[in-house]
Amino acid sequence: MTKKHLDWTVLTILAIGAGCGLVYEYLLSHYAGRILGAVEVAIYGIISVMMIFMGVGSFLARGIKNPFMGFAWIEVVLAFIGCSSVLMIGGGFAFASLFPQILAETFSLPPDLIPKGSLIAQIESIARFMPYVVAALLGTLIGMEIPLIGEIRSQIYADSLKNNAGSIYGIDYLGAGIGAILWVFLMLSLEVSLAGALTASVNLFIGALFFYLFKDKIPSITGLLLAHALVALWILQVFNYGTQWTTEMEDMLYRDKVVYRTNTHYQHLVVTERISDPAKPKVLTFFINGRTQFASNDEHIYHSMLTYPALAASARQDNILIIGGGDGLAVRDVLRWNPKKITLLDLDKGLIKLFKTPIIQNGKVINQRLMDINQGAFNDKRVTTIFGDAFISIDSLIREQQLFDTVIIDLPDPSHPDLNKLYSARFYHKVFNVLTGDGAMVVQSTSPYHAKDTFISIGKTVKHAQFQHVQQYHHNVPSFGEWGFTIATKNGLSASQRLQNLTSLSVDDGWVTKGLMLAAFEFGKDFFLQSDKIKINRLGSMVAYQYHRADWQKQMGLYQK
Repeated sequence: MTKKHLDWTVLTILAIGAGCGLVYEYLLSHYAGRILGAVEVAIYGIISVMMIFMGVGSFLARGIKNPFMGFAWIEVVLAFIGCSSVLMIGGGFAFASLFPQILAETFSLPPDLIPKGSLIAQIESIARFMPYVVAALLGTLIGMEIPLIGEIRSQIYADSLKNNAGSIYGIDYLGAGIGAILWVFLMLSLEVSLAGALTASVNLFIGALFFYLFKDKIPSITGLLLAHALVALWILQVFNYGTQWTTEMEDMLYRDKVVYRTNTHYQHLVVTERISDPAKPKVLTFFINGRTQFASNDEHIYHSMLTYPALAASARQDNILIIGGGDGLAVRDVLRWNPKKITLLDLDKGLIKLFKTPIIQNGKVINQRLMDINQGAFNDKRVTTIFGDAFISIDSLIREQQLFDTVIIDLPDPSHPDLNKLYSARFYHKVFNVLTGDGAMVVQSTSPYHAKDTFISIGKTVKHAQFQHVQQYHHNVPSFGEWGFTIATKNGLSASQRLQNLTSLSVDDGWVTKGLMLAAFEFGKDFFLQSDKIKINRLGSMVAYQYHRADWQKQMGLYQK
């Protein structure tokens, strides 16, 4: 092989390695966010840690005297840690979750006295820190690749190459870009341990190829060959059993039995079940990225309080817009009002498929209970679904000059920067433009008890979007605790005044009464006393996201003002 061909082979190996490194970065961020329940912190935290330690690795590479041997070993170790990363993190969390139960059984403690002391807290803290430890290890190894390749190229040509750095960094960026594309379009929907094993196998392959090319420059090849063989066997084990291991470890993080899980292009969905009363159906709880979305035994309370006040306060209930609500439960409740048309905007086709289309495994429809809960709402001919980012999708409705009698916004809390824009004054102004003059709009507005600043900010932001009357109300939902909503009208009377004027309720949903709705608008003394200090969430300001993060950190004891 000529020097030129050898050089291009080395650069190709570097590009593939860069792609693997980028996949590891995204994989760790994705998985850490799932199990930490704090997606935004995990993503930026993991990326920051890996970038810092890539710099550390670059400095450490100067201490490697034989770059050929160093690079070959780095690829083997990268393959092992990359393949094991999900299992290491999941195992740490599983142990932290199981440890109190082990202590309780060892000392024969009753169920209500499961240990929660400082030792348990320390173990949980260590487990929560594990993703960042793994990120540091991988970042250090990835950071060593470029300096070593630079030295290797210099030795191939027996001098310092002109434009050596430019060629190396250029091919590294290209490889990382391709890795990012593969992650988004292929690997994001794979089970995490399988994605890790697949990436590790590529690392091991390029390590073996590098070894074949430069074995005459690598001393003590026996240990390296043995390492390749052992890591290859480990990768095969993870390919065969990794999914089973990770699911068993993940099951320990949920209080109830996990009966279904899947990855969509955008999020991780989990369904659990438990028996609360042998005479009643099992209670299903639905999670997205580890966060509770609903429990089947009390979701009717949440959805009743979300939909009924706005529908009852609207002059008509013919044409309804629902933003979010991919589980179809809000659609189910709206259908009770016999509308002519319901339009639903949602991002995730995979989520709606779970609640709409039978999924058959081993001859059994495994999502039948979920479709039963929403009473097949998505299969009603009056329901039209538009897939896409609601912030953008609503523009087409504005251009078409569509107007809706009621708008119901049932989105996740603003716990991620990407969700912040859907709680901005700009977005609510868009909603203003599609709402009829005598209609009402409602927004789920997180917990006024656990996230008070976020709750008040949402109300003030809606008011800023030109709605004439904006009010907030709340109700207790056992699965969530105290939960809040914001309701607005463009003209005429406020929502509460319209509800007060009702002589009867035209729809019986089994929960709402006129008195219950009116009482929901009452808050404790001085609840809004400090509202003047709460900011409006403008597009790009990240106010709602920052309030939400700070509010919940205070509730968890992780934040001190």
